[in-house]
Amino acid sequence: MARRPLPRILSTGTAQIARSREHIARSREVARSAADSATDVLHPLITITRGLRRLAGAGRRKWAATPKERRGSLLFLVASLVLVVALIPYGPLLAAICLRAAAAWTGRERTAPAPSGPDDAQVQRLQSLYEALVPYFSVPEDPSPLFAHGGEWDKAFTSYAFDDDGRIAHLVMRYPAYFTDGEAASRARIEQVLHAKSGRGREYHFAWDEEGNTLAVTVLPPLPTDIAAQRFVTAPGETVLGFTDPTAVQRTLPVADGDEQRDVPPVVWRTGIRSTEPHLLVLGRPGSGTTTLLRSVALQALQYGDVVIVEGSGTGDYACLTGREGVLAVECGLAGALASLEWAAHETERRLIAANRARQAGHPPPDDTRRPLWILLDRPSVLGHLAAADGHRDPQSLLQVPLRHGRAAGVTVVVAEQFDGVDGLTDSVRQHTRARVLLGPAAADQVEDVLGAIPHTTPTADMPPGRGYARLGTGPVLRLQVPATPDPYDDATSDTHRRAVLDLLPGRTTPADANLAPAAVAEG
Repeated sequence: MARRPLPRILSTGTAQIARSREHIARSREVARSAADSATDVLHPLITITRGLRRLAGAGRRKWAATPKERRGSLLFLVASLVLVVALIPYGPLLAAICLRAAAAWTGRERTAPAPSGPDDAQVQRLQSLYEALVPYFSVPEDPSPLFAHGGEWDKAFTSYAFDDDGRIAHLVMRYPAYFTDGEAASRARIEQVLHAKSGRGREYHFAWDEEGNTLAVTVLPPLPTDIAAQRFVTAPGETVLGFTDPTAVQRTLPVADGDEQRDVPPVVWRTGIRSTEPHLLVLGRPGSGTTTLLRSVALQALQYGDVVIVEGSGTGDYACLTGREGVLAVECGLAGALASLEWAAHETERRLIAANRARQAGHPPPDDTRRPLWILLDRPSVLGHLAAADGHRDPQSLLQVPLRHGRAAGVTVVVAEQFDGVDGLTDSVRQHTRARVLLGPAAADQVEDVLGAIPHTTPTADMPPGRGYARLGTGPVLRLQVPATPDPYDDATSDTHRRAVLDLLPGRTTPADANLAPAAVAEG
């Protein structure tokens, strides 16, 4: 049976409705554009009309407020003015111009003036902060103290700003010249008071100007924690440890954030022959992200070099790197760790000898000495305890040659340890790891012991994983947030982060169960 065609009204009705809607939308747009154009053209006339209406309203109010016995004299005065204007040359024209100008001025659009100065709640907060600083910034011998009980806070606080919650977001204050701002303990007391009175749970940056006797306090925004592992735009020999504040560094890197891209300021660690901090030490509490940082460093190092990984905890956090191209070994046991580190020491010596011979002969270094070699140790103190119990040498003793001569040989050592194992670190590791990273919450004395300086910020009690501080050599102490680089084999890892790490892994060269230690390869 042949199919009967649909009626014409059903086949063409939808198209007609769509065309009608499009025509209506176009008509509305044209009408809106015409109205906007007319408003722009007629804006002066509208302003003058509004002004005349306001002047007429003011006249009516003036007439209503005038007593009845004085209205006659008022009418006589107005009539006299009109007569004078009519008799003088060009009087009506000048009166029209003046009336037009007055109407234009009266009919202008007026905006409410912005509130100047703090409100009552903000004044009370500033006054309480001022009173809290009086015991630290005043002495009885001062004849005209800047800080005094019941004094004026606006003389000490030259600039201030508040956030939407009414808490202090920025503050610039003056303090007396006799305050001992050169002592760390004195500055720490003031920073503690400001942190407590300005609002806890936030990070503050303190900028002391000892020459001008001023202190600037700024609330720092939280560092981004959603940046996943990826290929960063860096040169060979540059490793991104994490990201910091925009004002702390003079460089930004483009990073992928989903389908979008943004620029963030990185903490870049430079290694190689010209590096002044060729080795890195990472310390932190359990769960602070030390293993995550080492995994991120390993993925970046595999782009240009070879990696030897020694894991003392034995949890298999680096199993995803086993058997990958460029990964020479992933050792969790004591015997494998000793063999791998011994091979690394011999390889460092071999590179030094080969480079020295080539230099004496006037030739460039051999190709087999140019590819960087990375030695990553996670929790070496655990292996040290096992070695002492079994009567073996400490694996850290095999790091003396790579630590001392690694820069010239293209060998980089990265050591990660927790606070409970810091005492187990050897003197060689402490002396030659001049690039330092501290992750997780820590006391001020712990931060100073690890980094050699106190940061100019106040840490929060709750810090996300991978959050801490970094200091490269004698540089400034920087806030740091490590990029999210979790174990892709962990069930708690999200699919987005798992895929990001798996995409960075090199291809497999041998099965995971057939991976040979570098020492065995060298002997073969």
